[in-house]
Amino acid sequence: MLGITAFLLWLSFQNIQVSGGESKWSFVVRTWDSANKPFLFLSAFAAIFSHVLRAERWKLLLKPLGHHIPLGNSFMSVMVGYFINLAIPRGGEVSRCYNLYRLNRVPVDVSFGTVVMERIIDLIFLVVLLTTAFFIELDNLLYFFQSDEIQKLTSSGQDSSFSYTLLVGVVVFIIAVVLIVRYIFNSKRYLALRYMSKIRGMMRGLKSGVTSIFKLEKRVLFIVYSLLIWLCYYLMMYLVMLAFPETAHLGILAALTIFVIGGIAMAIPLPGGAGSFHILVPLGLVILYSLPEEKAVPFTFIFHGWQTLVIIVVGALSLFMSQISKKKIEVHKK
Repeated sequence: MLGITAFLLWLSFQNIQVSGGESKWSFVVRTWDSANKPFLFLSAFAAIFSHVLRAERWKLLLKPLGHHIPLGNSFMSVMVGYFINLAIPRGGEVSRCYNLYRLNRVPVDVSFGTVVMERIIDLIFLVVLLTTAFFIELDNLLYFFQSDEIQKLTSSGQDSSFSYTLLVGVVVFIIAVVLIVRYIFNSKRYLALRYMSKIRGMMRGLKSGVTSIFKLEKRVLFIVYSLLIWLCYYLMMYLVMLAFPETAHLGILAALTIFVIGGIAMAIPLPGGAGSFHILVPLGLVILYSLPEEKAVPFTFIFHGWQTLVIIVVGALSLFMSQISKKKIEVHKK
């Protein structure tokens, strides 16, 4: 996972343009040295605090189902999920549920149902945020998405070729699944019925997790946590912008615009948003705020790299601590 993430960051590193014979690494180091470090650490704190809020919100969803989870276990599972997401897009959604099962024996299908509901809630808040941002910064965002650079990205021949290949791949996958299912039912009917019974049980657990939102005891607190999570996401961007002299003067509305562009980039299913984030965010800074490209690309690289480093450190530590906790539980049982 670390290797894949490092490779993607290395690819984005190649996009940095330098002049005067200076090496790319020296340029990034010089950009880092020019940063106001307290703002960077405040951004890291905002990131970690958002994960704590997410863990606490997850507890609220699990409680009506009869699972009282310690905050520490919930937080470690959330961070393990983010850690896995760096390498496998959306793979963290399952891994965090499995990690919680190892620590508290919460059935994976039930906890996964609550994660599905979490994502639905997050999507609703994201739509509300995007709508609000478009009303506030309508001219800037329309100008950005209608710019020649964005039109080239969305209408390139490579994109259409990729879409065609993806469509063919999906069709082939569906046909393969249908043939496999048909084979199982025809030749191994007993095995098929056995697995169908398990699938029905999993679906019941998934349904109970999804519908846990309607059984919440503290609905107002759930909404407050959700709002605070997205506020922390915004602060992560704004604080990093304050850390660099080239972007510190742009203000809170510019941070909102870049945050929306970055959010759209992160929604693209790439590990940790690596690649898409490093393309769209610099374009936003260049097109909308006339930031020189040689400044916009290193800023984006450091911002994304800094946030990724936070996930790697806290996620790896959570994975390690989860393993220790699991062993303590096993020893206690013996």
